[in-house]
Amino acid sequence: MNIIIAGDGEVGFNLAEALVDSNHDITIVDPHEELLKMVESHTDLMTLVGESNSVGVLKQAHVEKADLVISVLHDEKTNILTAILSKKLGAKTTIARVNTLENLSKENQKIYDELGIDLLISPEDIAGHEVIDLLEQPAAIEIYEISEGKFSIFLIRIEKGAPVEGKTLEEVAKDFGPLDFRSLAFRRGNDTFLPTGQTVVQAGDLVYVISKPESSEKLMEMGGKEKQEINNIMIVGGGRVGRVIAKRMESEMNIKLIERDKSHCMILTNLLDDTLIINGDARDINLVEEEGIENMDAFIAVTDSSETNILTCLHAKKFGVKKTIALVENLDYIEISQNMGIDTIINKKLIAASHIIKYSMSDDVTYFKYMSGINAELVEMIANKGSAVVKKPIKDLHIPEGALIGGVVRGKETFIALGDLQIQENDKVVVIVMPGVMPKLEKLFTKNVFSL
Repeated sequence: MNIIIAGDGEVGFNLAEALVDSNHDITIVDPHEELLKMVESHTDLMTLVGESNSVGVLKQAHVEKADLVISVLHDEKTNILTAILSKKLGAKTTIARVNTLENLSKENQKIYDELGIDLLISPEDIAGHEVIDLLEQPAAIEIYEISEGKFSIFLIRIEKGAPVEGKTLEEVAKDFGPLDFRSLAFRRGNDTFLPTGQTVVQAGDLVYVISKPESSEKLMEMGGKEKQEINNIMIVGGGRVGRVIAKRMESEMNIKLIERDKSHCMILTNLLDDTLIINGDARDINLVEEEGIENMDAFIAVTDSSETNILTCLHAKKFGVKKTIALVENLDYIEISQNMGIDTIINKKLIAASHIIKYSMSDDVTYFKYMSGINAELVEMIANKGSAVVKKPIKDLHIPEGALIGGVVRGKETFIALGDLQIQENDKVVVIVMPGVMPKLEKLFTKNVFSL
């Protein structure tokens, strides 16, 4: 594909890096010349200095030949105009990042669709809803729903003394089966690996598990998780992410929101009905003590500063808060933050990339997600008629090393992927994939593959 990425910082370059191994022709348009020189010196990407909402710049980037134009600048007006102009100039598909939640209403999206924008994406809105899902299942570190909730993906930490501790996965299946879930990937210390039947489960392991929704309670019990109820929440940061969370949950839970900016606090009081707004700095331990942090069931830090979010979550842990969630924008901080004991890390760059990159793939890819807990990707793909994946049971398929099939959706039915299961035409297949393996996996699902 010919792809144009318009950006003004890390989000655009992160997208480009994610796409560079997929045999796409990528051009980055950015107004910062020095930044583009640095990119050119470290990659083979084409770069163009200029404003993406300029017709002249877009023509110079050969927008008429573009299969996909992605505009992810911080200024949503520029993104919207870039997408509209690109479509008018011949681009096949356009995506624009937006910040104002009103732009995501059904009425407004219909207008933008008529103007030529194929997808509006708000990483802040998606991040907020991911946090909401976690509050509804607090024992999990991450939660993703696939195929309209037919499958759930959970990331859990195995507790000391859990029923599965010290057992191989084969022994777990024998002792506790039949199970409507299975392990997809492990992170142990700094190592990430896909499990086999001989993998021994250890306390402290971070494990991604695919599960049917009705089996989530049993899964948590086997991981040694106690039931947690979330009633009292403290949110740090009244930006878009914090506002989405508070607005959605304030009628169900007791929420205190701490915001440093006094004028922004005044705006929040008009937007939120049942949330207590506190003007102050959450790094002030005396303040959070006075506001009853020791009585909180969950602590969510979503300011614009990764360092503040990490620090305040660590403070919350010391006060005994069981569930801590931090927005961390520096990708290098994610693993460090988890090792420090913060329960869940949210990253807007990975969120944006997950939703956008699917548009660079074939129509057979119906779901794509970058995992933040491990360096891997989660995909759902349609099994095509005549493809290699429908010709033999799973145990006899030559699945690329670094990929593991987790589950199969067939109409209204779901199946955990066991060795004897035969994938059929039009099945949706959930797979976890290590970096660089996706092109090999796609060949397995491609039509007219005559041999394995």
